[in-house]
Amino acid sequence: MPSPLCHALLRNLDLFRPLSDAQLSAALQGAAPCRLEAGAVAYAQGAPGAHFFVLLHGCLKVVQVTPEGEQIILRYVNPGDMFGLACAMGQACYPATVLAVQESVCLAWPAAAWSTFTASHPQLAATALHTMGHRLQEAHQRIQELSNDDVEQRVARTILRLIDQSGLPTRDGVDIGFPITRQDIAEMTGTTLHTVSRLLSDWKQRGIIGGSGRMRIVLRSPAALARLCGHAPLPVDCAACLSCRAGPSAAVVPAVH
Repeated sequence: MPSPLCHALLRNLDLFRPLSDAQLSAALQGAAPCRLEAGAVAYAQGAPGAHFFVLLHGCLKVVQVTPEGEQIILRYVNPGDMFGLACAMGQACYPATVLAVQESVCLAWPAAAWSTFTASHPQLAATALHTMGHRLQEAHQRIQELSNDDVEQRVARTILRLIDQSGLPTRDGVDIGFPITRQDIAEMTGTTLHTVSRLLSDWKQRGIIGGSGRMRIVLRSPAALARLCGHAPLPVDCAACLSCRAGPSAAVVPAVH
């Protein structure tokens, strides 16, 4: 049975906030807490889908290896997100690997309890359906981006998406909120480490992003990054980083597919 700490963490999550104390206790029946150190695997691609999960604390990434042997990062899992929903999709095995980006805590329910869980807690069932629908929509969007956007647009959209999902305001801008490498971004955007490094270095020189170390990204000018995506005009009251002041001609990195 989850500890009182798990109860307290659940109470802070939008997923469980509407539940009464009795409903929350009932929902936690059969759940087991799981602590993952950074780099630890929650489950592997192709393994039997024996459990479904909710992340309480930390951050996870979902990684898939294609039939050609290429590794891609599908998405990141944030606190309050359900994951490992192979049972909800009628799949016997997990379609991807999930591993901890940093120390994380989650709850795991046996997959056999899914039908009872959703029947007894329709709010959570509705959230699970919404989660799967959102992930499908996001997958379609990323396929469209890979087909239509140049690499600078793809990287810009990816950083804006991560900021929207888990950004933390700081005095220097908005931090992505978890450690992320340039290789991670390359695997999310279908490009190379060299290209991502070149783009991020250029954006840093132009004041669009900041961050200390190679695993932190702080977005300093959302307007400039949105403009690189090609779908947002420059606001009149922009903070005027070098990129915004110099205009399109400042984009010295060529488009690479």
